[in-house]
Amino acid sequence: MRHTLSETFSGLRRNLTSTLAVVVTMWVSLSLFGIGVLSAQQVDLIKGRWYDRIELTVFLCTAASQGQNCDPGQDATQAQKDAVRAALESNDEVQTVFYQSKDQVYEEFREVYKDSSILGTMRASDMQDLFRIKLKNPEEYQGVRSAVEGMPGVQAVQDLRQYLEPLFGWMNLAQALTVGASALLLLAAALQIGNTIRMAAFSRRRELGIMRLVGASNFYIMAPFLLESLIAALAGALLANGTLAALEQFVILGKAKPSIQTVPWVDWNHVVIAMVVLVAVAVVLSIIPTLIATRRYLKV
Repeated sequence: MRHTLSETFSGLRRNLTSTLAVVVTMWVSLSLFGIGVLSAQQVDLIKGRWYDRIELTVFLCTAASQGQNCDPGQDATQAQKDAVRAALESNDEVQTVFYQSKDQVYEEFREVYKDSSILGTMRASDMQDLFRIKLKNPEEYQGVRSAVEGMPGVQAVQDLRQYLEPLFGWMNLAQALTVGASALLLLAAALQIGNTIRMAAFSRRRELGIMRLVGASNFYIMAPFLLESLIAALAGALLANGTLAALEQFVILGKAKPSIQTVPWVDWNHVVIAMVVLVAVAVVLSIIPTLIATRRYLKV
């Protein structure tokens, strides 16, 4: 073991420039890959809250509402609410109907804006009764919309997907570009690790040949090279994890979350998952190129 560690640190010193290049490349590529992982989790969070749960929202009239379906100065009556519910529940395209009163909407509003000063300016009476509708086929919403948007007591019918679809499209594109760029950099890092180990093994080819002839095991011969590449890769992963931690603390928690409170943001649990993935990728990228680069020197 002492010989293995001695050879490992000796190799790191001899190839210091190449090792630093590997560390920096791994740092940048793993950071981009980690951002891609966090982006995927962020999209899933938003979809879980807004996209997969609700397709259509029917807003009912209030005393302040204006529109041909609303009676001036009067909330939607119970009879009108019952008629809208009956129309929705009898529609073959509707899977589930959720009704929320003003008080229930206000409670949800309080949860979303619990850290905002706007909460003090709003009351339950300022909210609207509404129906949230889950469709059997999210693409088939026009029939439901046309069936209720002209009914008495209905102020508006909102298709949430028309607002979220462009957002998710851009987020998915940004995520794909980030992961694609990181994949290219990870490939470059793997090739760089392979070249560094190949050069180190070539400089010690006679010593390796003698070790093989005297009966040294393949693992004993490869161990210093495996440790050398593993240390460089883990150093890059450690720096990438620090980058993700800084992103979470200073950008997401420090800036984005206080500014946009209607969106659920990734938390430290999601960051830890991304960090674990980065470490696993770093280990794989350090081992495979090393095994390939040293394979020819294990033959007698």
